[in-house]
Amino acid sequence: MNARDDACAREQTMLLTGNHAVAWAARLARPQVVPVYPITPQTPVLEQLTEFQAAGQFDAEVITPESEHSVMAACIPASLAGVRVFTATASQGLLLMHELLHYASGARAPIVMANVNRTLASPWAFWPDQTDSLAQRDTGWIQFYSETAQESLDTVLHAFRIAERVLLPAMVNHDAFYVSHALEPVRVPDPSLVDAFLPPYAPEHRLDTAKVESWGNVVTQDMFCRHRQALGEAMDRVPDAALDADRAWRELTGRGYGLVEDYRCDGARMVIVTMGSMCGTAREAVDALRDAGEAVGLLKVRLFRPLPVTLLRDALAGVPDVLVLDRDYSPGHGGILHQELRAALYGLSAAPRIHGYLAGVGGVNVSPEKIVEFVHRAQAGDARPESVWVR
Repeated sequence: MNARDDACAREQTMLLTGNHAVAWAARLARPQVVPVYPITPQTPVLEQLTEFQAAGQFDAEVITPESEHSVMAACIPASLAGVRVFTATASQGLLLMHELLHYASGARAPIVMANVNRTLASPWAFWPDQTDSLAQRDTGWIQFYSETAQESLDTVLHAFRIAERVLLPAMVNHDAFYVSHALEPVRVPDPSLVDAFLPPYAPEHRLDTAKVESWGNVVTQDMFCRHRQALGEAMDRVPDAALDADRAWRELTGRGYGLVEDYRCDGARMVIVTMGSMCGTAREAVDALRDAGEAVGLLKVRLFRPLPVTLLRDALAGVPDVLVLDRDYSPGHGGILHQELRAALYGLSAAPRIHGYLAGVGGVNVSPEKIVEFVHRAQAGDARPESVWVR
């Protein structure tokens, strides 16, 4: 038995929700500081971590400040002191952190945060909607969107390796309830496998009284401009770092995801593009359409920030029509993934016609049959620059 087979044989298959899978990933990553504040539907992540800690299975300083703003205010100095940091939030909690999300990326603090995508108030609701994290797309955080509990567990581990390599914070997002509270079999890796994949965090620069450095100083215009350029260069390194982490994880476990995933796209006349749990529903729709003789495929976007523009252009070049399904809404802008994809494909030779549908906003159920209906509607209509509401 080789090392990979041995490690895989020592994985445990457990029936876990997406939130508990994230908690297992955090436990396996061995963070030293975990500030967190409970908010529906993220709370089971915190509950599971505190259960691990009470059982002596999670050697971390778990801090429960008075708000999510204070959570991120605790994450940043802990990370700058040179320790691995994890946190989790959702919806309004993420919005309350907004000011400090910019500070975290500017300080180049490789914090990893799990976010459970949930509707934003007002009105008050608790359903899956990705607007909360997509509204943070300009904060300088790496953003991943996962489809399943297994992918969430694996991606949290990937995120630590990527964030600590490029020195940027990373956010791993999964949909409320469809992933966060749904049970599925999850392969939980042996700690020794994770230790081999994710060595201890030991940054060259950190807050240390024996080697005095500082962060957050007032700077000149030119210094600020150069700092933002450096942040951009770090973001440019993310795709390679992410692919490296994905390859290494596949070698250890046999599981890999890529930055985008194409499903039955060979010869496709239309490709559905979406993120998160809707990808599983879209697969069923694609299978039904293929069985009916229709050449339709799926392109799942897993990495959203930085947007993997080259991969998207390569995957969609020559495809006549693309249907983007957004579980989000930016007032005055439309579907965020729709508009980002239009920008990414602008100027592409033989660019596809892009149809943007606002589907599943606020947690509205989108069945495979509905997606088939959306495909037929897009095939019969002209592409429009604005996003179209569908139900």
